[in-house]
Amino acid sequence: MEEIKTTERKKEAETGTSLFHRLMAQRKDPEEDVKIVLQRLIVIARLPHRLADRTELGAHYERLNFHLSKQYTFDHITGLLLIYPSVLLHVIESSRDVLLSVLKDLKDLQQETDCALLEAPKVVFMAHNPESRLFQQWSYKVLNVDQKPGDAEAKEQEEEEDSTETLVCTVLSALQKLGEHLETSKKADRGSVLDETPGLVISQAVLEKLLARADFLTPQEHLQMYDSPLNISMDCAGYDTSSLVFLSHIRIFRRTGGAQELDGLASKANPA
Repeated sequence: MEEIKTTERKKEAETGTSLFHRLMAQRKDPEEDVKIVLQRLIVIARLPHRLADRTELGAHYERLNFHLSKQYTFDHITGLLLIYPSVLLHVIESSRDVLLSVLKDLKDLQQETDCALLEAPKVVFMAHNPESRLFQQWSYKVLNVDQKPGDAEAKEQEEEEDSTETLVCTVLSALQKLGEHLETSKKADRGSVLDETPGLVISQAVLEKLLARADFLTPQEHLQMYDSPLNISMDCAGYDTSSLVFLSHIRIFRRTGGAQELDGLASKANPA
């Protein structure tokens, strides 16, 4: 009898005795029960001329993703890294903690005295709680030539349109189409899918135009803004403070490249 009690006490010490521990022990699939608030980060950067082997960038992010997947077990990482001859476009979908870790890694790379992987990274877009993922896994692709836009409309935007918001919308629209095509494709090798449909790949010229704009935050600036107080006055007599918090999020959203979605919603709400 004493031996049975000793065994039970050891089991309780290992699993815990609270109601929370009991419920955790009863879960059939812990990973399925854990839900994250999905976020999407889109970053662009220049490649240094001295970068001889662009696959080093892909290998760097493979190592980073492996480390983050071990650190954040339930935060599934998906996305796509496109490595052009002179720029890169990186889409990462996961939890807030994972995306912040990616930004911190970019900041560390940028602060290196002799960074050999990338230069001048910028945060183009940050989506909070999107309806679904654009990609079902993470992968990277080294592009040997600049892909041309797949239709006349995209070609016209590339050559003539100088609006930053329109360029961002072009990138978001192209990524949406690319994600849908990759999801419906039966091929496991996503690189071969991109080779067969170059019209779905965003033009390098569009990304170079975005890199020339001063509208976007660097990873370091984004992290500084994220850690900064909102500086909202507490003298709010007669006002709903929740609306002030909402407005502060709008301010942050606009500064992180999301103004086009807000303007799009505004135009739908107030049609001409």
